[in-house]
Amino acid sequence: MKNVLCDMFNIEIPIFAFSHCRDVVVEVSKAGGLGVFGMARENPRKLHESLDWIDRNIQGKPYGIDILMPTKYHSGPKAHDELTLPKRHVEFIKKILDDAGVPSISEAEAEQAAKENLESVNMTREDSMRMLKIAVEHPISLIVNALGSPPRELVEEAHSRGIKIAALAGTVKHAIKHRDAGCDMIMAVGTEAGGHTGKISSMVLWPAVVDAVAPVPVLGGGGVGRGRQVAAALALGCEGVWCGSIWLKTVQSDVPPAVKERMFNATHEDTVHTASFTGKMGRLLRNSYTDAWDRPDAPEILPPPLQRYIWEVAARRRVERVRAAEFWGYPVGQIVGDMKEEISVREVVRGMIEELLDTKDKFEQLIR
Repeated sequence: MKNVLCDMFNIEIPIFAFSHCRDVVVEVSKAGGLGVFGMARENPRKLHESLDWIDRNIQGKPYGIDILMPTKYHSGPKAHDELTLPKRHVEFIKKILDDAGVPSISEAEAEQAAKENLESVNMTREDSMRMLKIAVEHPISLIVNALGSPPRELVEEAHSRGIKIAALAGTVKHAIKHRDAGCDMIMAVGTEAGGHTGKISSMVLWPAVVDAVAPVPVLGGGGVGRGRQVAAALALGCEGVWCGSIWLKTVQSDVPPAVKERMFNATHEDTVHTASFTGKMGRLLRNSYTDAWDRPDAPEILPPPLQRYIWEVAARRRVERVRAAEFWGYPVGQIVGDMKEEISVREVVRGMIEELLDTKDKFEQLIR
C-alpha cells in the first residue's frame, strides 16, 4: 500500500500492532507493519534488555513504544515500604481468594512479591518519563501515549530526535486535544478494544475523529483483527489500523497458556468494561476478580494507579503461584470471540492483507 503513514514510517502496510511482547513487535515490523512495544509492565533493567533484543532482531525495520501518561492519577509513593493501601481493600481481596480456595502465601513471600511487582507498574507521568529516558536512546520511530495528551516537552524532544508522536483517543474532544498538543497521528480507539477504552463504538468514533482532526492522519482501533475491519477503517477515512488483542493468540505471544485457552473458548460477550483492574475504565476478559468488584460488599474502586497496586500487592503472587486461571484477567477486546486457535504473527498479517484485497475486489464489482 501507499499512503501517508506508509511514507511516514517507510512501511509496506499501515498495520500498527501494540503488544507487551517483544517477539510480536519484531514479527509485525518484519512482516511490513509497525510493531509498538508496550512499556507499562517493564522496569528499567528489563526495558534495557527488551529494547536491546528488539534492536538486534528487527533487521533495521521501524518500531515504536507505548507509554501511559494519564492527566489525573494518585501521585503518592510507590515503593512498597512507603505505600499505604486501604486496609478494607486488601482484606476484601484476601477474602475473595480465601473463599475460592486459593492458597495463601507467607508474609515474607508477599513482601518480596509486592516489591517486585510494583517495580513493573508504570501508570504515572513520572514512571513513563523515567522509562522514556531509556527508550529514546534506542532507534525508535514512534512514541504513543495511551492515556492522555503528551506533554509539550515530550513532543518537542521527540521531534528534535526525529521521532513521531501519537496518542489514543476515545472521544472527539480528546482527539482534538492530542492534535493541539502536536501529535503527528491519532489512534481513534472504539469501546470494542481491549485495555483502556471509552464508551463510543468504532463505527461512530472513527469518521468523527477523522473529520475533527484533518489533515492529521488517524488510525482506526477497537475490534480490528481481520482484513474486512481494515477495509472498514479505510472506508471511514482512517489511514490505517491500530490493533492489539489479535496478537494475543499468536505463537509469539507470551500470554500464559491457561489464559490463552480461556480466550480461545470465549465469545464476543465474555469481556467486561470495568475500572476494577487499574482504576481507569478498560476492557478485560471477564473473570472472578472483575466479578468480585461488582459485588454489593465490594469497596469503592480506587484511582489509578492505586487500584492496580491492589492487584499487584494483594492478589497477583497468590493467583500465579497455583495458576488460578479463574482469577486471571487479561486486557482483551470483543474480537476475542474470533480468536479460536494459535497461529503465527505472519499468518495473522497475511490473512488481514488477503481479506483486505478480497474486500477491495468485491467493492469494485459492486460499485461501477
